Amino acid sequence: MTHNDKEFRCSHQQGPASYARRAVCTCLTVFLLLAGVTVLVLWLVYRPHKPRFAVAGAAIYNFNVSSSLPPQVCATMQFTIVTRNPNRRVTIYYDRLAAFVAYRNQGITPQVMLPPLVHGRRSTVAMSPVLGGGQAVPVAVEVVNGLAVDEAYGVVGLRVVLLGRLRWKTGVVKTGHYGIYVKCDVLVGLKKGVVGQVPLLGSPVGCKVDI
Repeated sequence: MTHNDKEFRCSHQQGPASYARRAVCTCLTVFLLLAGVTVLVLWLVYRPHKPRFAVAGAAIYNFNVSSSLPPQVCATMQFTIVTRNPNRRVTIYYDRLAAFVAYRNQGITPQVMLPPLVHGRRSTVAMSPVLGGGQAVPVAVEVVNGLAVDEAYGVVGLRVVLLGRLRWKTGVVKTGHYGIYVKCDVLVGLKKGVVGQVPLLGSPVGCKVDI
């Protein structure tokens, strides 16, 4: 057998296996490309938009600031919070949601757990949690001093905070849990001795939502 005959036999034996490998690689590449395009199209069609939050009203039923040691704030407040689901195809499930009020980045009410919420597509939901409940919260001295000055002036800047976990649902498919953190900065007209509804001052501003 000549050298050329050996080369021909080797190439003849290796050819089918090589073609099979190339065919498998080609099919796998096409499948991955099609899968990627499908996922991209589904994401573009169903990608969820973040919910929107805004504070529409406020009431103060109790607001006592104590400079005793340790300094404490004892407050009972109620905020009307409006949330909007802007998605046409996606429902939002809030499996856990809590709220509290902060002043100068420090909580002045304890966290209150809110009921689970199913937020339908393109719907608006209003909730009015009562925060504080008269439970005293220890705070820093600068918080007590700042609140006393602002209350004497008649304008207090507060932050309503909501935090929890949500899921998205489209059709029969639900995503995993995502953390949500909502910050609503509001200016309320508050004077000593006033109880009940208080005005929201300044232009209405939507809350900042981080997911």
